[in-house]
Formats: sequence, C-alpha cells, structure tokens
Amino acid sequence: MLTLIGVVIVVIGFAMRFNPLLVVTVAGIATGVAGHLSIFKILTIFGEAFVKNRYLSLFILTLPVIGLLERSGLKEQSQILIGKIKAATSGRILLLYLFIRELTAALGLTSFGGHAQMVRPLVSPMAEAAAENKYGNLPEKTRNKIKAFAASADNVGVFFGEDIFIAFGAILLIKGFYDQNGIHLDPIHIALWGIPTAISAFLIHGIRLILLDKKIKKEVEEFNAEDEKVNRRGVR
Repeated sequence: MLTLIGVVIVVIGFAMRFNPLLVVTVAGIATGVAGHLSIFKILTIFGEAFVKNRYLSLFILTLPVIGLLERSGLKEQSQILIGKIKAATSGRILLLYLFIRELTAALGLTSFGGHAQMVRPLVSPMAEAAAENKYGNLPEKTRNKIKAFAASADNVGVFFGEDIFIAFGAILLIKGFYDQNGIHLDPIHIALWGIPTAISAFLIHGIRLILLDKKIKKEVEEFNAEDEKVNRRGVR
C-alpha cells in the first residue's frame, strides 16, 4: 500500500496549489522509495521517461521561456513594430499568419506556430496593436474577438495544412483503413486530395479575417457612441 503514496502526494500537492512539476517529481521519488528502488534506479526511470517523451518535455520547457520573454517586453516590442506599419490591420496580420501557418504545416513543420509559442505572445498582441493604432482604445469585447480570431487562424492553418504532408499520422491512418478494406492507395495521392480542401479552408477563413476589420470598426464606433451618451448624461 505504501507504493500508493505517490497518488496521495499528487492529490495533496494539487489541492494546495503547489508547483505541478515539483509535485509530480516528489511523488515519483516517493513511490520509488516506497517500492524499495535505489536512487540510481529511480533516476534511470526518470531519464528514460524524459527521453521517450522528450517532445512533451520540450513543450513544457517552452512555457517558462515564453513567460520570461513576455516579462522582458516581447509583447510591447511586437506592438511597437506593428505601430510602424501603417498598412497593417488586424485582418491582414491574421491572414498572413494563416497563410504561413498552413504552408509550414503542409511541409511538415507543425511545431512552427502554436497558441503558447506564437499566438499568445506575438500574433494576438500584434493584431490588437494594429486595431489600436487605427481606432484608439478598444472595448474588451473587441479585444476578445481579436484573440479568438488569432487562435482560429492557428487552428485552421495547422489542421488543414498538415493533411497535405504525406508523413502525417492522419494520412497513414486513412491508408491503413483503406488497405484493410482491400483498397490500396499511395499516401501521396491521399495528400494531393487534401490540397483542394486546404485551399478552400484558406479562402473561407481568409474572407472571415478580411471582414474582421469591418466588425472591429463597427464595434468601436458603437462603443464610442455609447460612451459619449454616458458622458452627456453625466454632464447634465
């Protein structure tokens, strides 16, 4: 029963809001000690788990790095950069990111972007800055809409772009399914049939991103009009 001590540590640690990585590490060591494993064996198991799940480990390490960059002014610098480009708008920035994201995913570079490493610290602040430079202060509703469209640009780009890459798992899954049913297809043919879908997705979502600028303008005008009414009532 002592080997279950790790479960208890995890439950208590999460309930007390301790650092998750520290809690899991302590729970793993405690479980190993309770199971009469040597320190060398415990460290070996940790090392093997790290190597087998190195991509997940790198993702976990990415978050603190992005946090440090944001603390050092990454968001502010991206906003300053966009402020120097007069032709930049929220829709155009997100349309460009959608194109880059879908193109790189089609080449197999699915880790090029992402919500944690690109959208949150760079793409979304740049899109917000473009709207602020044109319309001034933005209502919270509009800011949230820009953030949502930034996230959707990443999702649509990688989802439909990766289906063109022949070594992607979904294409291999489709090939395996057809092989089981006596239909033999080459992965390259499956990937080629994903191109029309990817182009359609880009065009459809691209139109939505272009129309985003008009929605932002309308919401800001309505917000300013409502704010002006409130000010007039306050003066009276």
